[in-house]
Amino acid sequence: MDASRNRARIRARTRARLYLPLTVLACSAALLSGCSSGSGASPAKDGTTTQAAPAAAGDLQDEYLKVIKDVLPSVVQIQASSDLGSGVVYDDNGHIVTNAHVVGDEKTFKVTTANSEDEQTATLVYAYPEQDLAVIKLDKVPDGLKAASFGDSSKVEVGQIVLAMGSPLGLSSSVTQGIVSATGRTVSEGSSSGGTGATIANMVQTSAAINPGNSGGALVNLDGQVIGIPTLAATDPDLGDSTAPGIGFAIPASMVTKVADQIIKDGKVTDSGRAALGITARTVVDGNLQAAGVAVVEVKGGGAADKAGIEPGDIITGLGDTDITTITSLSEALAAEKPGDRTPVTYTRNGSEKTADVTLGEQ
Repeated sequence: MDASRNRARIRARTRARLYLPLTVLACSAALLSGCSSGSGASPAKDGTTTQAAPAAAGDLQDEYLKVIKDVLPSVVQIQASSDLGSGVVYDDNGHIVTNAHVVGDEKTFKVTTANSEDEQTATLVYAYPEQDLAVIKLDKVPDGLKAASFGDSSKVEVGQIVLAMGSPLGLSSSVTQGIVSATGRTVSEGSSSGGTGATIANMVQTSAAINPGNSGGALVNLDGQVIGIPTLAATDPDLGDSTAPGIGFAIPASMVTKVADQIIKDGKVTDSGRAALGITARTVVDGNLQAAGVAVVEVKGGGAADKAGIEPGDIITGLGDTDITTITSLSEALAAEKPGDRTPVTYTRNGSEKTADVTLGEQ
């Protein structure tokens, strides 16, 4: 049994079908509605009244409205075959950043912008499944196309109010609201549920609703800056793999811009910033059918493992201070490292435990 069996699993929020029933509207909530009791005025001991609370609520609502007005025109709907996802306008040249699992194996797409119902055509520039990011480009840039502003994700703080914008369940230009619940999360998305199978570090966790079709959209702060690309939602195996409410994840803006800039400039990712051992491997189990390590199937010549003397048939059981029992645990441990880092790798060969100091390569 996988060591992560008792944890909520992560899966990609895959693209929504066009023919989803409209009963999904029963699950939606009005973003800007509020509740009040009476007039909101509070009597003081001298008989006067104060109105501070409603004024503060009005100020916050005004901020929401301004952010939505500024950013929503930069969020588009992407149609690949019969499936839908979201994207964010990256520059004035018609480049749009989205998730790799949104584009899938497609090369051409139909794009609907927020300020027009006319469908635009777009072509894939490059997809990078290892980080679940992709860039597509509009074949013709429509008038009024507005690029989003991307923020500094290193400044994101737990408790910040955020808005998620996209096309959940095919409902274009939808907005949900929440907070940043945590930062620095490392999560893995399942390939069987529509994701790329990527393990992604430094994810932003949010309570804003992330539903199918939100993938590739925008997670936005109240300064009108995109701080992440919504990508994943947690599922709880104890609830029949249903979505765990209020637990979603977004790729941080710093990684989005790092990858997108390279794709636009070079047509591919030349500097991933992702550490790698340079091996092909698989999970192995012990006599009790418990995950017990990662067996090396193939070693890339000249790669990190090859230079450290690790060979096919070796079983990796540790990386640094982390026990390795599955491919997922190895991917998550590597996600916490950087290319060029030197770390001990523990492995067994013919029943004997060994340790090698490995200078990590780049994925």
